[in-house]
Amino acid sequence: MDVLTGLTAPFHALALIRRTPRLWGYVVVPILVNVVVAALLYLGLFAALLQQLDTLISGGGALGSALLWVARVVLAVGLALGVGFLLVRFGVVLGAPWYSQLSEELEALYVGQAHTKRPFSLRDAAYDVWRALLFESKKLALALAVWLPSLLLLLLPGVGGPLQAAAGFALGATISCLDFFDGPLERRRLRFRAKLALIRRLLPGSLAFGLLAFSLVSIPLVNLLAIPLCVTAGNLLVIERSGLVARAGAVA
Repeated sequence: MDVLTGLTAPFHALALIRRTPRLWGYVVVPILVNVVVAALLYLGLFAALLQQLDTLISGGGALGSALLWVARVVLAVGLALGVGFLLVRFGVVLGAPWYSQLSEELEALYVGQAHTKRPFSLRDAAYDVWRALLFESKKLALALAVWLPSLLLLLLPGVGGPLQAAAGFALGATISCLDFFDGPLERRRLRFRAKLALIRRLLPGSLAFGLLAFSLVSIPLVNLLAIPLCVTAGNLLVIERSGLVARAGAVA
């Protein structure tokens, strides 16, 4: 997969969503869920921390009032960034039920037939939860295995900082690919190493997509819209480019 394909995947996904009304609910609902959760989290934390701040910085005349005003602005901005950062990691989790159905719908569009739903069973549900927890733990282990040794690069004079930053971006791109490619891969119960192997096989396009997705979902507020868009784009890349899905129709 070439670089241009990876970079334009979100635009392809947006065009598909716009002309396919049956996909809208799977995109809009998780956005609303994330907005509500983010707003409640932000307002709750802001109210609690603001009360503590007012108690801590009280009195002091004009200087105290000015200091309190600055502290409130810093709190509001810092908390917004913090909540935005949390949404980067938990936005996909909160929208998982809709994103799973979105992935199935995309594959159905691609193969030209309706997908077959598995009958619900507690055993399957428990197994899905176990695989999800295992997947998250392996992503965390991968992140630590790459990030911690990369800190040693900072000891290199001159080039250490840029090299460590490059390692961080490569790690972020890989994690983003794991997150946004996972729908069709998880339905086929692929092992973690097989998912990594597919990302390597789709290079350099997967790296380009991962870097773009990592950048988009790292921006507070923008990530509310970027996450479902990247989920759609990542699923389309896997469905169209991985060879896992036998094509009978087209998502033109």
